[in-house]
Amino acid sequence: MTYLRRSLDDELDGLLPQLPALAIDGPKGVGKTATAQRRVQTTLALDSPANLAILESDFDLSSYQGKSLLLDEWQHYPPIWDMVRRRVDQGSAPGSFLLTGSATPYDMQGSHSGAGRIVTLRMRPMGLHERALYTPTISFTSLLAGQADLMAQTVDTSLADYMQAIVTSGFPGINKLRGRALRQQLDSYLYRIIDRDIPELGTRVRHPEVLTSWLAAYAAAESSTTSYSKLLDATTGGEHTQPTASLTRTYREHLTKLWLLDPVPGWVPQKNPFKRLQQAPKHHLADPALAARLLRLDENSLLDDRGSYMAGPLFEALVTLTIRVLAQAAEAKVWHLRMDSGTREIDLLIETLDGRLLPIEIKLKARPTDRDVRHLNWFREQLGDRVLPPLVITAGNVAYRRPDGILVLPLATIG
Repeated sequence: MTYLRRSLDDELDGLLPQLPALAIDGPKGVGKTATAQRRVQTTLALDSPANLAILESDFDLSSYQGKSLLLDEWQHYPPIWDMVRRRVDQGSAPGSFLLTGSATPYDMQGSHSGAGRIVTLRMRPMGLHERALYTPTISFTSLLAGQADLMAQTVDTSLADYMQAIVTSGFPGINKLRGRALRQQLDSYLYRIIDRDIPELGTRVRHPEVLTSWLAAYAAAESSTTSYSKLLDATTGGEHTQPTASLTRTYREHLTKLWLLDPVPGWVPQKNPFKRLQQAPKHHLADPALAARLLRLDENSLLDDRGSYMAGPLFEALVTLTIRVLAQAAEAKVWHLRMDSGTREIDLLIETLDGRLLPIEIKLKARPTDRDVRHLNWFREQLGDRVLPPLVITAGNVAYRRPDGILVLPLATIG
């Protein structure tokens, strides 16, 4: 399979020449191993009994001195974390260790956090810009610098193209599949999380169908701040046989440890000029394709009466995934903003290293109206020069600047 360069590669380019140990975390199938293997001389896959036996006889990895080493799926042998930390303390050279993991181990109590020794990076499924479907023409870093040089331009995209990008996923090993093969892979991915990955974290799933129903309810709440109590009611249609809140809380904690849930936190500024900001997270699964599959939606149903109700939320999920990948590479933070009453909302709020703010609205329509951008203008009025030129990301194919200075960009133009 041809390797597609990831935004994380840019981060590794800058960090590995200076840091001795890096851990790459993220859900299974996002490409952690493929990216990390390109950076090391030797790989030890710790989900292999043979490699675990090597560790038992050579725990301090003395036979690998002087070689860059990838410890793949390190959560299968958590003591290795402390070993790497000690090696760093002993003066390991930059780029000596890469660790990749698909879960936070449940038996890490008593282990050192690794702070100051092991730097952690998050790897998400591929954003749209990483899938080699389009050639982006507008740099996200230029948007964060307030220096986007934008003239009206068009890109060869349609709403149908974006719907297909949603359902085919950002998992490198899946997103070239179509039809039944794609559906089977996504179903198997979800099944293995319930049947194998959660039990490996120490919790037996006694009623898989209940957890699947809860995940489907979560998928239906994609890109919203629906309360967890409402998600619980939706799991079984409000029946008295619904799972307990404590059980679903346990499931939610495990799904977060597996990086399957990836909510966007609400913005809470240090100096809050706003009243009644809501801190509830905006719900997102790791990849919008998982949400579409849980709801049994494909690119065709998203365009007709069967699933058009989810076209907007899932497009927002695709945009959010893409922007989070780009923002991380730019050392920026991603939030959302919602007033308690819901009278003011901003879909994404990007905070740069120097504290400036880029507000983003996400719309399916190609030509947002004044009403569509009213919250962006309100936010700019409140914080003045701290706010970068606001942005509307659309599923259209025309990029332009509105008379009020707001940029309107098709998602496919941003990279």
